[in-house]
Amino acid sequence: MGVHDAMNYVLFNNPIASNVWWYLSSNKSKTGAIVQQAANQSTKVVAESLPPIWKLLGANRHILKLAGLSGATAVMLGAYGAHHHFSGSDEKERDPKTIFEMTNRYHFMHSLALLAAPLARKPYLTTLLLTSGMAVFCGTCYYISFTNDRRVGKFTPVGGFLLIFGWLSFIL
Repeated sequence: MGVHDAMNYVLFNNPIASNVWWYLSSNKSKTGAIVQQAANQSTKVVAESLPPIWKLLGANRHILKLAGLSGATAVMLGAYGAHHHFSGSDEKERDPKTIFEMTNRYHFMHSLALLAAPLARKPYLTTLLLTSGMAVFCGTCYYISFTNDRRVGKFTPVGGFLLIFGWLSFIL
C-alpha cells in the first residue's frame, strides 16, 4: 500500500469516514456538493504533493544503501558458514532441527527486511526479489527439515541468490 493509498484510506475509504462522506454527500443541499468537491480535491492534492517515499530519505539514502550491502553480506557469509567445514566437525549432513532453526531465522530476518522495501528506489523489484528468495530458499529448507528429503536442495542456492539480489536492490 503506497502513501497515497494510505492517505485516501485514512481520509475517505475507512468505514467511519466513508459513512460520514456518504451522509454528507447524500444530502442534496449545497453542503453535500461542497463536501464531495472538497473530498475529490483533497485526494488529488495528496496524490500530487507527496513524492515517492525513497525521495523523502534525501541525504539519509546512504544509510539504506549501507543496510542493503550489510544484508547481502550477511546472506553470503551465512551461506559460506553453512557449507564451510569447521575443524573438529565430523558431521556430513546437518540434522533437520538445525536446518529448521536456521531457515526460520532467515525467514524472520527477511520478513523484517520487507518492512524497508517501500523505502527502496524500486520497491516492487526489492519486494519481488526478497519474497521470491524467501519462497525458494526458505521453502526448500523447510521442506528438507520436515521431510528429510534432500532432493529439492539443488534449488536452495537459487533462493539464496535472490535474497542477495533483494538486499543489493536497496543500493540501486
